[in-house]
Amino acid sequence: MSEKPKNISAGDETKFSQQVGEMAALKLKAQRHATQTVWAGLGMMGLVGWSVAVPTLLGAALGIWIDKHYPGSHSWTLALLAIGLGLGCFNAWHWVSRENREIHAQDEENDHG
Repeated sequence: MSEKPKNISAGDETKFSQQVGEMAALKLKAQRHATQTVWAGLGMMGLVGWSVAVPTLLGAALGIWIDKHYPGSHSWTLALLAIGLGLGCFNAWHWVSRENREIHAQDEENDHG
C-alpha cells in the first residue's frame, strides 16, 4: 500500500526549489505592490488635484491684484483664472501620462524578466 518515493536527482530538486523560490518571491512582491498601489493612487489623486488647484488660484489672485491696481475694460481675474486652469490641467495630464508610462515600463520589465 505504501508507494515508494520516486528517485529525484539533485539537479531536479535544485531546479524545483529555484522555481518555488521564484514563485514565492513573485507572490510577496505582488502583495507589497498591492498596498503600494492603493497609497500611490490616493497620492496621485491628491497631487493631480493640487496641480490643478494651485495654478488656478494663483492666476485668480494675480488677476484680482491686477484688476484692483490697474482697472480696465477687461477682467484680468477671469482671463488669468482660465489660463491658470489650463496650465494646471496640462501639468496634471503631463504628470499622469509620465506615471502611466513608468508603470507600463515596469510591467513589461516584470513580464520579460
